[in-house]
Amino acid sequence: QVQLVESGGGLVQAGGSLRLSCAASGRTFSTYTMAWFRQAPGKEREWVATVNWSGLSTYYADSVKGRFSISRDNGKNTVSLQMNSLKPEDTAVYYCAAGRTPYGGNLQQTDFGSWGQGTQVTVLS
Repeated sequence: QVQLVESGGGLVQAGGSLRLSCAASGRTFSTYTMAWFRQAPGKEREWVATVNWSGLSTYYADSVKGRFSISRDNGKNTVSLQMNSLKPEDTAVYYCAAGRTPYGGNLQQTDFGSWGQGTQVTVLS
């Protein structure tokens, strides 16, 4: 397994931007499919975005498509989520996840075996 630590969350006005980062330990980072999930109060954790092992393929939930961008740097063992045009409904705890799934879109929590501790994103209206 890989250990994951997120950073970059915070408080932002609607329409603003934030960039989340996830640092991974281990020498096998480049072999993992990486994703971001989020969980709002009282709601289930939902998939947000995925990037494949090479970084060449990305997938997004419809709710964030065109506003969020996921990327990875295998040389630095990091994955990032650039969030633009933020909305109050984007408020949630955001989690970084690593898994072996060969798929990219509409993934489930069970597709991933390693998780970070989460970082809070709050968007004010």
